[in-house]
Amino acid sequence: MVGWTDPEGSRPWLGALLLAYYDPDGRLVYAGRAGTGIDHAELERLWQRFQPLATSDMPLDVPPPRDSRFGSPLVLSRVHWVRPKLVAEVKYLTGTEDNLLRQVVYEGLRDKPAPEVRRVVPYPKPSEPTRSAARSKRPLPG
Repeated sequence: MVGWTDPEGSRPWLGALLLAYYDPDGRLVYAGRAGTGIDHAELERLWQRFQPLATSDMPLDVPPPRDSRFGSPLVLSRVHWVRPKLVAEVKYLTGTEDNLLRQVVYEGLRDKPAPEVRRVVPYPKPSEPTRSAARSKRPLPG
């Protein structure tokens, strides 16, 4: 996890978790948000775990997109960054063509070093066409 958003409405502590993974070159890449699956006690526990990891520096190499066809726009002024030390286990329905996770549900924290979190990207950027990548355009496994 690389951060969280401010809570909205009556939700306490935090809004959504900001997720990322490491690419093969060791860069931290934004993967999307998880806001469901977190009860009140877990919201407080996560908020307390984030406090010592808080940083004013965005840990991502490239800022997350501010808008998406899915979900509300990400307002960077309402984002709180953390050093990427905690790993969330999530489940998701599918991935988007811009390689974000869609319909993400938080399932808990993992006891795993963050640099080990890797992901095969099903939709390579147009500047990276390969024959095998062209064949891999299918939804992410859930």
